[in-house]
Amino acid sequence: MLATNSERLEQIVQHRVSLFVPCFVDQLVPEVAVDTVKILRRVGYQVDFPEAQTCCGQPAFNTGYWDDARPCAEMFLRVFKHADVVVCPSGSCTTMVRSFYPELLSSSPLRADAIALGRRTFELSEFLVKLAGVTDVGATFPHTVTYHASCHGLRELQLRDQPLQLLRKVNGLTLIEMSRFDECCGFGGTFAAKFESISVAMGDSKAETVAATGAEFVTAIDSSCLLHLQGILGKRNAPARTIHLASILAQEKT
Repeated sequence: MLATNSERLEQIVQHRVSLFVPCFVDQLVPEVAVDTVKILRRVGYQVDFPEAQTCCGQPAFNTGYWDDARPCAEMFLRVFKHADVVVCPSGSCTTMVRSFYPELLSSSPLRADAIALGRRTFELSEFLVKLAGVTDVGATFPHTVTYHASCHGLRELQLRDQPLQLLRKVNGLTLIEMSRFDECCGFGGTFAAKFESISVAMGDSKAETVAATGAEFVTAIDSSCLLHLQGILGKRNAPARTIHLASILAQEKT
């Protein structure tokens, strides 16, 4: 559930957001976090980064270790309790907070706090388009790009057109539609490790649809999907490269 109109207005007037950086971004592609800050500042927002933040608990939650995930969720709630708005460059981790924290903390006195914070937590493209009302962030990226809709963003957050609206406004970018753009890439967190052969087969299928577009880059809102795809594409010696949506939107004309 998204914020009410009155909450949106209050948040926009304040023009301040808190940044939630997922583990994949923090450990493997920190430039995505930096690019997210660049974008938010460019469109007029002050960005706060609570340094005490840690993993949201999604890996343990998805694998069934809810008792291990719960302390992570409780920590997240303590760290971001006073945030007006939380922005995250990941549909997957945003989904964890908004959709799964209430279930994970169903018997906890923090459940109400989890629901309230979930309503104030947004994936980057969702925040820009739905809350800030921005589709043109002043980006320039003179390349051909195709878009992969990652599962949590599409199926849990209902983000279908928001990333595309932003991409269509990027100067010099040619957006090429991918067939079966909404088909899973095969990553699925620990699924990729536990069911390697299935994961790779799904990744191969996605790599074929990427190659069929002829695009130079494939983008998405989740670094985990892109890292998985880059591994598959690299093994196939495919020319297409992966790039996070934030890293496209952060590009400016030099």
